[in-house]
Amino acid sequence: MFLCAHLQPIKSQQLSSPPPDLTVESLSETTHWFFTWIHLQVHHLIMSVPCRTQTDARVAFQSCKSSDPKDRVEFYDNWVENYEKDHSLMSYRSPHLAVDFLSENFSGSPEEARVLDVACGTGWVAKLMAELGFRHFMGVDGSKGMLEQAAKTGLYQDLKLALLGPEPLPAPTDTFDVVIVTGGMDAGFIPVSAVREFCDAAKPGGFVCISRGDHTATPSIEFRKELERELQLMEDEGLWSPVGVKETDKYMENPHLDAERVKDLQQEERYISGRVYLYKKSIH
Repeated sequence: MFLCAHLQPIKSQQLSSPPPDLTVESLSETTHWFFTWIHLQVHHLIMSVPCRTQTDARVAFQSCKSSDPKDRVEFYDNWVENYEKDHSLMSYRSPHLAVDFLSENFSGSPEEARVLDVACGTGWVAKLMAELGFRHFMGVDGSKGMLEQAAKTGLYQDLKLALLGPEPLPAPTDTFDVVIVTGGMDAGFIPVSAVREFCDAAKPGGFVCISRGDHTATPSIEFRKELERELQLMEDEGLWSPVGVKETDKYMENPHLDAERVKDLQQEERYISGRVYLYKKSIH
């Protein structure tokens, strides 16, 4: 990793083969040429191999074991540079699944729609939605480092730092055409109670889109049950109506599997399932 991060290319002319004639008189020049050539070849070899591997990504996913929200924030602050790369290495599809399902059901004008991107991270969702014509984004995240990375996309008109659960959602009510949350809702992350705040932030007739993976740990299983009870309760209360639920067998590769165990599994056995919940806020 040190070499990949710090070895810089030589600024001299590119050399592809040694000088044809080696003489005593040119020994000094040839020696210099030789070490320059070796340096270039080593640099090319190192830089042609990805510096980040799936094993690295698994280690990163598994290294945050604390349930303390502050510890998790610090972890994500330190993960900023490799966040998207590591998720891509694990075939993470949450942003794509959510944006695709939303776009299939969104009939308004993307250019005029206001989007609240909750747990926005590095801005992955906004980048996907911008490709579909969406232009107005507000982002919320508990990690300052993630927000700084999101700001670099140039897509957000407003970014707010907030650790949801301990802190309220810093967004106006009845305002957004779309409230979208990808991958942020699980045990130890955004609590189920925040769902009502998402609904409050949406304008009447607006969409609330939540995607999450079916992680296999017991707390995650219990979280899903609690979440779906709350979603149904809010429907019964007339706060919103379901547009649909989109399920997938390949939400992402299971990040908690040991690298050695993965080698013995079939491709389909390496994945966890997931789902996208899409609701439309009631018009009163």
